[in-house]
Amino acid sequence: MRAEIAQTPEVFERLNNKLLDYQKQINALDLSKIQSVVLVARGTSDNAALFLKYLIETNIGIPCGLASPSVVTVYKTKLKLNNCLVISISQSGQSPDIVSYTKAAKESGAITVSMTNDRNSPLAQASDLHLYIEADKEIAVAATKSYSAQLLTAYIFTATWANLPMNLSNLIAQVKKQVSDISNIENAVEIFDHKSGVTVMGRGFAYANAHEAALKIQETLKVPVASFSSADYLHGPISSLTDESRVILFAPTGFSSDSILATVTKIRAITNNIFWIGQGFTTEPSEIKIGGSSGLSEIESTIADVIVLQQFAMLLAIKNGLNPDAPTGLLKVTQTL
Repeated sequence: MRAEIAQTPEVFERLNNKLLDYQKQINALDLSKIQSVVLVARGTSDNAALFLKYLIETNIGIPCGLASPSVVTVYKTKLKLNNCLVISISQSGQSPDIVSYTKAAKESGAITVSMTNDRNSPLAQASDLHLYIEADKEIAVAATKSYSAQLLTAYIFTATWANLPMNLSNLIAQVKKQVSDISNIENAVEIFDHKSGVTVMGRGFAYANAHEAALKIQETLKVPVASFSSADYLHGPISSLTDESRVILFAPTGFSSDSILATVTKIRAITNNIFWIGQGFTTEPSEIKIGGSSGLSEIESTIADVIVLQQFAMLLAIKNGLNPDAPTGLLKVTQTL
């Protein structure tokens, strides 16, 4: 897991080298009549899909929904997806339900795009356009570099569709810095006690990373972790917070700190055990900054800060005597029907 996190800058360099080729392929799609987007994914890829949802809705203005593959695989529904773009995201490209939904979507008239780590996967073969995420072989069960690659590929896709300029040099530089700067994360792990409960929160683009951080800690540390939009948290879940609870908040550089201020204020009135990933919020002296990028846009900062959440989950597992490479009960490729 440590080695694969460290490979992320190389993955990003490869994607950057393919940027012009990807832009050409994406521009070849006829997206002018698209009126809605459906995203298909599971697990970590589902969190990448949530990031893509925010990208498309904010940059294109078209509504996006997350698919329920069982609509096709269990309930045998005939889809009606004219003028719809269906984007399927999967590290392996092998899960039967994702492949089945994508095939059904294509048969129903949708334009289909897939993002996988295997050019020859069933999902790649089933799509009108396949974008290889360039992550190369990933061995650790907990996805790391492939998730980061999915976020960057999603960013490339949306920026191309929206005809936005892209220069990834600063993002790649920040990712390299994040990989090498692990001392703050080690210090945060040393004082992090998960036994009184862990809640992770983000909003906007960082909402996807909040879910991914919770998933990574659950996979590697074998404890339940809750994740919420910081706005949703005020609609009930905050009642479970105690003075011993541990809260991890995402605040990427460039985001609107006012959007989470009300939630943070109420959390601070209950617990001092607050940890931050990102540099976009003014913290109290008693609060711990785990790490985060600087000098980037909100979108790029969200992508770069993934390194911090991955290293944090990995080191937390090691601190507690667990092997983050081989979580009990999990396989690298999960096939759902």
